[in-house]
Amino acid sequence: MSKYKICGVGHALVDMEFEVSTDFLQKLGIDKGVMTLIDGERQKEVLENLADSSAKKVSGGSAANTIVAASQLGAKCFYSCKVAGDDTGAFYIEDLARSGVDSNFYNKNRPDGVTGKCLVLVTSDADRTMNTYLGISETVSTDELVPEAIADSEYIYTEGYLVTSPSGKAAAIKALELAREAGVKTSFSLSDPNMVQFFKEGLLEIIGPGVDFLFANDAEAMKMADTEDLTAAVENLKQLAKSFAITRGAEGALIFDGNEIIEIAPNPVKAIDTVGAGDMFAGAFLYGITNGMSFSQAGDLASLASSRVVTIYGARMAPEETQSLLKEFLA
Repeated sequence: MSKYKICGVGHALVDMEFEVSTDFLQKLGIDKGVMTLIDGERQKEVLENLADSSAKKVSGGSAANTIVAASQLGAKCFYSCKVAGDDTGAFYIEDLARSGVDSNFYNKNRPDGVTGKCLVLVTSDADRTMNTYLGISETVSTDELVPEAIADSEYIYTEGYLVTSPSGKAAAIKALELAREAGVKTSFSLSDPNMVQFFKEGLLEIIGPGVDFLFANDAEAMKMADTEDLTAAVENLKQLAKSFAITRGAEGALIFDGNEIIEIAPNPVKAIDTVGAGDMFAGAFLYGITNGMSFSQAGDLASLASSRVVTIYGARMAPEETQSLLKEFLA
């Protein structure tokens, strides 16, 4: 029996979420609906324009959101990341601990620097736009990996955002290699359409000989295959992963279990914020398949969980809400 159900590797970013108008995005020349990497000066400029707005703050990063979701559902998890010895870094590690997630930075000195922040800008159409300054997280590397935690897990989970820095990409590749050597199942998320558009070759390097499970949304899957045909995208993903999930927003999801495509029904809701929907889907799905559920059952749980998270502001639900959802699903 492994100590951890899932070991995650990814960026450590404190998410600061604001409600904004489309006009605000246009005024500042911010591309709507995608994640854009920015430098510290640009982030300072955007924050100055948000000085009169209140922000919801939580430890984030795509893979971290997935790991916390799985932990809240009841899976014992570990997370490798990099934060600085500033107040933001302290907040991040403490927030992970409150979520029940073990980390490579517990009881260890954190280096000098600035912990990364992600400005999550939510518009009235429930779309989310992210401006991310990685800070010290940009230098996450193989040094942050804990081989013992990887080997003592059922699954490794890495995020596509790591492709944006050489050391991050190396960390993702090494994490998957260590997992394969230890007989641990591998999973990977394409993370964002922009990652596929600008870093496709790097993503393929990370995937390497293939992963056991790959997460993508329909836009990412189609960009990966250079097609606008979802059927062709499905066939392309079969070359990269033994199994996979393609989330489709209000249309539900498709899951390939290695033999057949399973259609996962949506749960119609009024979405007010789509931040973290894909992360929640991955976390709930990984919880399901590491706790005796079939791919179909895990997909249904993931669909329900992701539909609930879009009805609130922020990428995470409260722990009691997540547990209530699980009880409802199992009943």
